[in-house]
Amino acid sequence: MVGGGLGVIAILLIGSLLGVDPGVLLGGVKMMNAGAPAVEETVPYQETAAEAETREFLAVVLADTEDVWSAVFDQLGGSYREPRLVLFSGAVQSACGFAEAAMGPFYCPPDERVFIDTSFFDDLGQRMGAGGDFAQAYVVAHEIGHHVQNLLGTSGKVHELQQQYAGVEANQLSVRLELQADCYAGVWTHHADRMRGILEAGDVQEALGAASAVGDDRLQRQARGFVVPDSFTHGSSEQRMRWFRTGLDSGSMAACDTFAADTV
Repeated sequence: MVGGGLGVIAILLIGSLLGVDPGVLLGGVKMMNAGAPAVEETVPYQETAAEAETREFLAVVLADTEDVWSAVFDQLGGSYREPRLVLFSGAVQSACGFAEAAMGPFYCPPDERVFIDTSFFDDLGQRMGAGGDFAQAYVVAHEIGHHVQNLLGTSGKVHELQQQYAGVEANQLSVRLELQADCYAGVWTHHADRMRGILEAGDVQEALGAASAVGDDRLQRQARGFVVPDSFTHGSSEQRMRWFRTGLDSGSMAACDTFAADTV
């Protein structure tokens, strides 16, 4: 049922396994009836079996990231503040503003939440050819990498620098930030595997496939038929795979200093 330009907006806040109060619903479902005014109703969201399976898997991934990063921060003499994970359908309101599914997964620093549209993983597997459980785990781990950057103050410093630049230079800072998050996803994978033996045959290839699928060059080529490197904001497929592999092989945050690298 379509209402206005957005249609039905159903926002899923997943329960306690994902660190979110299951009794909280960000917004109701707007029911639009032809020839009648809109009526706002708050109703429980009935997830499908596939959505439930995804939610349960992501709960495990999120818990693993909390264990790994808590241990890493302890070693650094600090403490890790656990983020929230929000699954939504269609559109969502965050502290970073209004977002639609087309934006893809994102991390919002002010409210320390990761937002993922429930249809994204379908697109990743069916349209981008990067399916599999560990492809999903990579996506979550990358966004949690942004949370780590937020806690360390890295993302804030980068955004301050970006205010001084424009165009290509600002984009290059964004690329280094994103590639570091890819590297941190690799660091998580390294330590989670050592702690729990999470990796199965093919998992690393699934993660690398997802990293390649969301490279700027690949996305631009698919969308417009050509590539404009100066407009990259996340890095090429090769860069994203390489930095994930750097974190995976080393297990070291120091190895993820994309800002000190002469080239990325």
